[in-house]
Amino acid sequence: MRPNSERRVLPWGELPRGTRPFDGLVIVDKPAGVTSHDVVGAMRRLAGTRHVGHAGTLDPMATGVLCVGVGRATKLLQYVTGTNKEYTATIRLGIETSTEDADGEVTAVHGIGALGPASSWRGAIEQAMAHFTGTIEQVPSSVSAVKVNGRRAYERVRAGEHVTLPARRVTVSRFALEDAPHEVMDGAAVDVDVAVTVSSGTYVRALARDVGQRLGTGAHLTRLRRTRVGAWDEGRAVTIESLAGVVSVGGELPHVTVSEVCVALFPIVTVTEEQAEELRHGQFIDASRPHGEPPYAAMCGNVAVALVSARAGKLKPDLQV
Repeated sequence: MRPNSERRVLPWGELPRGTRPFDGLVIVDKPAGVTSHDVVGAMRRLAGTRHVGHAGTLDPMATGVLCVGVGRATKLLQYVTGTNKEYTATIRLGIETSTEDADGEVTAVHGIGALGPASSWRGAIEQAMAHFTGTIEQVPSSVSAVKVNGRRAYERVRAGEHVTLPARRVTVSRFALEDAPHEVMDGAAVDVDVAVTVSSGTYVRALARDVGQRLGTGAHLTRLRRTRVGAWDEGRAVTIESLAGVVSVGGELPHVTVSEVCVALFPIVTVTEEQAEELRHGQFIDASRPHGEPPYAAMCGNVAVALVSARAGKLKPDLQV
């Protein structure tokens, strides 16, 4: 750090250093104004280890569920990331921004004339949203974290490059109004509160962008909260400040164990102690293939041993957990 530079102050302030290592998933309620990487940095201190990662980036303006893996649970983060997610959000029709959310600069003001009379707003908006419900082809935001030739798209945009990302197939299983559309900014814009359930890789701000384009008003997100990732919803999420309080009194951080994560994510195959030992040594075992798609979680009692898949009539270990 340069002598004259100021250290960035995070909302939780100085954190105590944890001394009780563990392996598991911590469900954090991320506040607005911090990055997902900031949360990882806080968890590294609170958990007393650098072996920490997160599943599914939340933008700085977004709040809500961020699943943070500690220790051996980091091996499972790719599978947590791949689960369905739920959000609540506010879409502002009439104004476009450079980032498709409230953190960007205003790039166009279209107003709400294209929506017609207020009596027709709800129907028009719901019709536009229905067009982006189901399995769709979505073009990610150019300022997303998608990599283009090894660099994040947003890094290329900040460097002055023009970035157009290819469309990807995603599933929007729910895209619904939570309240009646309402005027804001002295009638210059309309805010729409929505609830969204999507597959991994879906960008809610891209949904806002596309709905705005279809309506002819343009749009951006002014609020985004993730309320669920897979099996873990906001009811289980805890703040960094709460976790700091636990560490300050010498307690163990609340977490989902590696075995519990495996039960939530994968079809289960039960193995004996002898088979568990064989899997730990990288050996194939004779066991019935469970229903569902691989990988499967091999469980000995209540303890996860490995992620396995079928090969030549046997189960082979793919990942020790």
